[in-house]
Amino acid sequence: MSSALASPDGLLAFGGDLSPSRLMRAYQSGIFPWFSPGEPILWWSPSRRMILPANDFHVSRSLRKHLRRMNWRVTLNQAFEQVIETCATINRQDQGTWITDEMIDAYKALHQMGAAHSIEVWEQQQLIGGLYGVAPGAVFCGESMFHYRSNASKVAFYALTTLLQRLPDAFIDCQMHTDHLASLGAFEISRTDFAQRLHDALVVPTPDNFWHPRTLLHP
Repeated sequence: MSSALASPDGLLAFGGDLSPSRLMRAYQSGIFPWFSPGEPILWWSPSRRMILPANDFHVSRSLRKHLRRMNWRVTLNQAFEQVIETCATINRQDQGTWITDEMIDAYKALHQMGAAHSIEVWEQQQLIGGLYGVAPGAVFCGESMFHYRSNASKVAFYALTTLLQRLPDAFIDCQMHTDHLASLGAFEISRTDFAQRLHDALVVPTPDNFWHPRTLLHP
């Protein structure tokens, strides 16, 4: 990670492929792929890393009130393909998608291996929000999230952090800073500090049934 460029910040390498083995080695080393259609595969390790320790998730008063009254159901690993495909196609006003067909296929393969996971938020039978990422050990490397209803992605984040609190040293790797993530309790640390936290999280044993598909929250 220390050989990453200062400008553009964190660019470490380009090329290679998105095979499951290469992706897992990258995440276990604090490296993630991020590139646009038509570009080569770009691998990143930014100098400042946005993380959210599971115990530091900020439950605002409005979100707490919403959680008490909501009639939504939140599940784990019950619609991974639908979540990633929605993340790739949903209209985003501030940016285009970086989730290419090649990446979708790669993360679906990781999901089949039990390494990539999704959180889904349902209103009756309709998927209204969710997120997905890769989890080597006690770190969840968040990739993308979406919502069709206000607060749906926050509810997914809440369910994820509540789940991760069962593991010591667990945190979410949010990768890059956004104001939205900061409002949820995420903060930036140096690449060196991130490497140490990652090392500690990777050696945490995860129960065999930890990511077993199930309902996490219900009305």
